[in-house]
Amino acid sequence: MSRPRIAFAGTPAFAARALEALTGFECDIPLVLTQPDRPAGRGMKLHASEVKQCALAHGLPVAQPASLKSVDEQAALREAAPDLLVVVAYGLLLPQSVLDIPRLGCINIHGSLLPRWRGAAPIQRAVEAGDRRTGITLMQMDAGLDTGPMLAEHAIDIHADDSAASLHDRLASVGAQCLIDTLPGLLAGRVAARPQPDDGACYAAKISKAEAAIDFRRAAAKLDCAIRAFDPFPGALMTVDGDVIKLWRASAIDRPGEPGLISDVGDDGITIGCGTGSLCVTELQKSGGRRLPVAEFLRGHPLMAGQRAQLPD
Repeated sequence: MSRPRIAFAGTPAFAARALEALTGFECDIPLVLTQPDRPAGRGMKLHASEVKQCALAHGLPVAQPASLKSVDEQAALREAAPDLLVVVAYGLLLPQSVLDIPRLGCINIHGSLLPRWRGAAPIQRAVEAGDRRTGITLMQMDAGLDTGPMLAEHAIDIHADDSAASLHDRLASVGAQCLIDTLPGLLAGRVAARPQPDDGACYAAKISKAEAAIDFRRAAAKLDCAIRAFDPFPGALMTVDGDVIKLWRASAIDRPGEPGLISDVGDDGITIGCGTGSLCVTELQKSGGRRLPVAEFLRGHPLMAGQRAQLPD
């Protein structure tokens, strides 16, 4: 029997973990699709995606179309003639004409337990919402936004100290393993897709820099979740006397306070009043500096009780 031909489409590190796993599976990978190189870093030099770097390391052919809308942009995938296309955080819309190219269609590794958190930022939104459980859904793709029938799921707990970064890394490993565990049965026709319910569906909008400014009028518990959700991007921000400071780690405490007012400063944390309770901030970063534990931060950037964090308009 001939080996299955499985093409891959993805861009960031989350997707590269799945591609790395796929290279160890008994299949041929005739094509890897990833987004075009982007300028990055202080020099704004063109930077290859993590998926492209993984593909080249394994000697796999790579195509980087700016979109997949036209016949010409779809040509490389058609010529690859895959039995299946695995899509993971690709970042480009797949029109129906692309979904129809592989003999077995296209499957997607999604970073939530669907239908909760359909959309671009399921990991960050789950942390921001204070969810206690999330996971991976392997689904058959259709023309909707993460609405296709489900092939497999794997649930994990969200820890109280999880950031989007730490949860991302755990889910990337779970997603890669879920793919490898499901492929044999899927290729043999033994996996039955289950329709995805619409009840409980949420939209996970892409995280924007505009969300970074912390509003201390909100409850401390909500802000704790937001700070962890915005790690590593865009980083939660507060402004004190014109200085912009990123907050990377904090915990909600049951202590009344005036929103934005710094009531206590010490090596164990900086206490800032919120709409309900207070935040004890334990890791910070000054503009142009490094992420630092609070004691080290205060040695170079002193803050004092009585100062106020600016409240967003």
